[in-house]
Amino acid sequence: MAKKIKKVARFWPLYLMLLPGTIYLIINNYIPMTGIVVAFKQYNLRDGLYFSPNIGLKNFEFLFRTNDAWLITRNTILYNLVFIVLGAVLAITVAIILNEIRIKAAKQAYQTVILIPHLISMVVVSYLAFAFLSDGNGFLNKTVLPMFGIDPISWYNAPQYWPFILVLINIWKGIGYSCILYYATICGIDHSLYEAAVVDGANRWQQVWNITLPCLKSTIIILTLMNLGNIFRSDFGLFYQVPMNSGPLQNVTSTIDTYVYRGLMQTNNIGMSSAAGVYQSVVGFILVISANLVVRKVDESSALF
Repeated sequence: MAKKIKKVARFWPLYLMLLPGTIYLIINNYIPMTGIVVAFKQYNLRDGLYFSPNIGLKNFEFLFRTNDAWLITRNTILYNLVFIVLGAVLAITVAIILNEIRIKAAKQAYQTVILIPHLISMVVVSYLAFAFLSDGNGFLNKTVLPMFGIDPISWYNAPQYWPFILVLINIWKGIGYSCILYYATICGIDHSLYEAAVVDGANRWQQVWNITLPCLKSTIIILTLMNLGNIFRSDFGLFYQVPMNSGPLQNVTSTIDTYVYRGLMQTNNIGMSSAAGVYQSVVGFILVISANLVVRKVDESSALF
């Protein structure tokens, strides 16, 4: 016991540095978990959080018995799968390209330009998209389409284009952050590996394929597993604000989050919204655990835990 106390005393500065983050996690992540009970209650302000009537799983029926259940689930999963796969491929590609730039000032400038969209609010992004896509004065309808002799398109009434628009905006906004994570991993690769490859006559592509990508494997797996945990969640701003909540677009822009929000605004049912959050969290947890078990069986060293 005395030895353990001595060990803790020895590293007290590190534990002190750990304390603020631990307190934040407890307050922000763990204490709010007690609110899960709302998903199983007919919540009302008079009775409060814990004394509202219990109604079992009735709040979950909103998600599973509605005619739109398949639509919103399909949209949520398919969009996220595209975001995960395409986002990872493009982020890795950009990170490798950045690593090949030898001029320090140019590299820093490109990093800044790539990261700026990630820092922009989705509200601002929605208005930037509107500046391009609006019917009357949009850049595409006013400038780009006339150059090719194409008639103006009413973008906010044309659902066939929006799967591509949403993917493009998501990649543009999110690629910078993912790219920095991959780039940091690339910077940590031992340069002697590349020097040995050059001696063996490997070209740049062979170096990337046989050294860079294998060294990125752990980072790719970790980020993919973390993204899988959110596959039943969606960026509310991307799917609600960017399409301007346009009615004709709802078949291609409705996800679980936006559907629950619309339902909440119409019925003011807090328990229903909480049930959707629990459903998303449980499914995400199961997916992460399952994917991690598969990774552990294939390559134990690459597993997240």
